[in-house]
Amino acid sequence: MTIISGSCHCGATRFEVLEPVTEVVACTCSICSKRGALWSYHKPAQFRLLTPRESLSTYRWQSRMVAHHFCGNCGCTTYTESPDWSSGEPDFDNPKVAVNARALDDFDLTAVPVTVIDGKNLW
Repeated sequence: MTIISGSCHCGATRFEVLEPVTEVVACTCSICSKRGALWSYHKPAQFRLLTPRESLSTYRWQSRMVAHHFCGNCGCTTYTESPDWSSGEPDFDNPKVAVNARALDDFDLTAVPVTVIDGKNLW
C-alpha cells in the first residue's frame, strides 16, 4: 500500500493519502486561486486524518456544501470534503476528499500532470 504523508507548515495538522497521487487539479475558482492549491482527489477511505478533527479550522462559503479545512495556527490549506462534482451537479452518494498536493511531504509535484478546470465559470 502506498502511503503519502502530508501536513501544514507548522505540523499541527497531519494526514495521509493511502494511494498514489497520479495527477493534480488547478481550479480557477475564487478560493482555489487565492489559496494557490493544487488538488488530488480521493475517496474518503483513501484519506486518513491524523489530527483530531476538533483541532481543524473550516471555511464554508456560498452553498456550504464544501468544507475547506486549514490549520488555524499557520493558516495552510490542507484538504477539502465535498460531494463529487464531476457531472456538474453535486453527487452526495460519492463524496470526495481533495488534498492540497502542495502540503504533501516529500512529493514531487513536477512528476504528475496538472489539469486546469475552469471553476471560475463552472460554479
